[in-house]
Amino acid sequence: MEVHFLFWVIFAVLFIVVFALDMMYASHHHGEINIKAAVMWSVIWIAAGFAFAILIFYYFPDGHTKSFEYIAAYLIEKSLSVDNLFVFLLIFGAMQIPDNHQHRILMWGIIGAVVLRIAFILVGVELLKMFSFMIYVFGIILVVTAVKMLLSKDEEIHPDNNFFVKLTKKLFPVKTDVNTDHFFVKQNGKLYATLAFITLVLIESTDVIFAVDSIPAVLAITHDPFIAITSNLFAILGLRSLFFALVGILNLFRYLKYGISFILLFIGVKMLISNFVHIHVQISLIVIVATLAISVFASVVIKEDEESKAKRKKKK
Repeated sequence: MEVHFLFWVIFAVLFIVVFALDMMYASHHHGEINIKAAVMWSVIWIAAGFAFAILIFYYFPDGHTKSFEYIAAYLIEKSLSVDNLFVFLLIFGAMQIPDNHQHRILMWGIIGAVVLRIAFILVGVELLKMFSFMIYVFGIILVVTAVKMLLSKDEEIHPDNNFFVKLTKKLFPVKTDVNTDHFFVKQNGKLYATLAFITLVLIESTDVIFAVDSIPAVLAITHDPFIAITSNLFAILGLRSLFFALVGILNLFRYLKYGISFILLFIGVKMLISNFVHIHVQISLIVIVATLAISVFASVVIKEDEESKAKRKKKK
């Protein structure tokens, strides 16, 4: 289906305005964002995302179905993004990045993620058009990912084992004794990469792995590039604010991993049986919302044991 040029314009304008306001606020406060402001911007991002869903519902061709697809894809990507933020916390901790330096690294990490997601989605849509069997490949990827996520223990970050970090260190000498959020510094006429840049490389390479999970999940909901791209971008561009908002309330998402595992398993199975059984997008949306709600509810109701609490504090 061809999307009218006007919808791309509306999306671009809404997207750029909110993103610019967010960046201006962060720059004005030198990247230091308190919990209250982070929550406020997270709410603004989520509101913008759902406002766009309303526009799709009323004005998009076949808006009723497309709005459900958009919301389902948005919720999948948003829930995966929250899980990704836990890894970002571990990366910042492992690299010993000060709080006031994290904003700039996150900003560029998110901009890089935007470019990667657009490319991955367009490639994924074309693969599904060209090769019908790719739906089974994507389905298997999601099922395997769900099982691995369910069985995995607490993750540890080992920067020196990362292929892209090794490659970066071969290309640039690294300066570890400078306190800066700039990615490169020049001393005695020689260019050095900083810990901030190594951290950015870690975040971007980690996001590539996350995209392998999230893009097939979104394409299981919709094959429409417009819906897939807009839902993805609205979900991930609130990550910077969401990161700072979640730091103080991580305990509310202790069981999110299990909820995401179930969602990925459900979506993977949906793809594998798509040629035999059609599951309506409304049913998928109900399953996603119910699973996320149960995950958060369980995190609030079930008390955390002292050992887990100590580990979580250590990660902070």
